[in-house]
Amino acid sequence: MELLDPTNESRPATRPLRERPASLDGLTVGLLDISKPRGDVFLGRIAHLLEQRGARIVRYTKPTFSKPAPVDLRHEIATTCNVVIEALAD
Repeated sequence: MELLDPTNESRPATRPLRERPASLDGLTVGLLDISKPRGDVFLGRIAHLLEQRGARIVRYTKPTFSKPAPVDLRHEIATTCNVVIEALAD
């Protein structure tokens, strides 16, 4: 898979995909709201659906959509969550 990094497009990054979990039952799913309009509404619906499947939900919010998430927030998400979903839509 080729990923394009919007902060540095000089060289596309090549990263292997991680294996998807067979089930979300008992996993911690982080929902990251990037602070765009209605992202919280989208993530609220996703949270409801995932909780019905046995996932534990932890919600996070970036201070602003125009900058990368702060390092401490990224670290907290990476050390707390098994899976992350990010809301990108307006």
